Amino acid sequence: MSSTHFGFETVDERDKARRVRGVFDSVAPRYDLMNDLMSLGLHRAWKAYTVLVANLQPGQQVLDIAGGTGDLAMAFARKVGATGRVVHTDINEAMLRTGRDRLLDAGLALPTLVCDAEKLPFADNHFDLVSVAFGLRNMTHKDAALAEMNRVLRPGGKLLVLEFSRVAAPLQRAYDWYSFKVLPQLGRAVAGDADSYRYLAESIRMHPGQEELKTLMKNAGFGHVDYHNLTGGVVALHVGIKC
Repeated sequence: MSSTHFGFETVDERDKARRVRGVFDSVAPRYDLMNDLMSLGLHRAWKAYTVLVANLQPGQQVLDIAGGTGDLAMAFARKVGATGRVVHTDINEAMLRTGRDRLLDAGLALPTLVCDAEKLPFADNHFDLVSVAFGLRNMTHKDAALAEMNRVLRPGGKLLVLEFSRVAAPLQRAYDWYSFKVLPQLGRAVAGDADSYRYLAESIRMHPGQEELKTLMKNAGFGHVDYHNLTGGVVALHVGIKC
């Protein structure tokens, strides 16, 4: 029986997906509002930068993993146009339903699929771009998920991983205070759930840092990997090219 981490807690790896699903089932209705509040709106700039780096062209094929409430899928769909396709996926049905409804309200009917990033149900060498924003840290086997992302990308295709990372040293104390003192109380007040946002803070600390994730991506088969620190390393955008 193998174990893994759920925040700072050690759990049976077979139980992690269920517990992560419980977190996102709980926060789905207030997820967008909480993102605005806890990042002071900065998540919108981080995602806009991701879209810029994606540099999508009309007609391209995109897979958005852990697409949640659809921010990136919506932006990508407008870039690839009617001749392209964006597949919006998430392992959590509650988040995916929220995102699907939001996309439909915006006039976008995208293929929407509940799927596990560690076992993607897509053909080899298919997508021009794969993205995963704030989802990789919740995956039990990150190496398997990254290998699957590499498999479904066409040669020359691009993987974008937008994720919380290691903050610059001068910001560490203030960031820890905010993460462990303010964030759970904000979650309690707005979403009625302090525990899920305490898990968020813990999961960030357990996620690989910038250089560690770069190595994981190279080991998964990406020939070129680079990263861009955003907001002092609070978030990093890793870019991998399938050679």
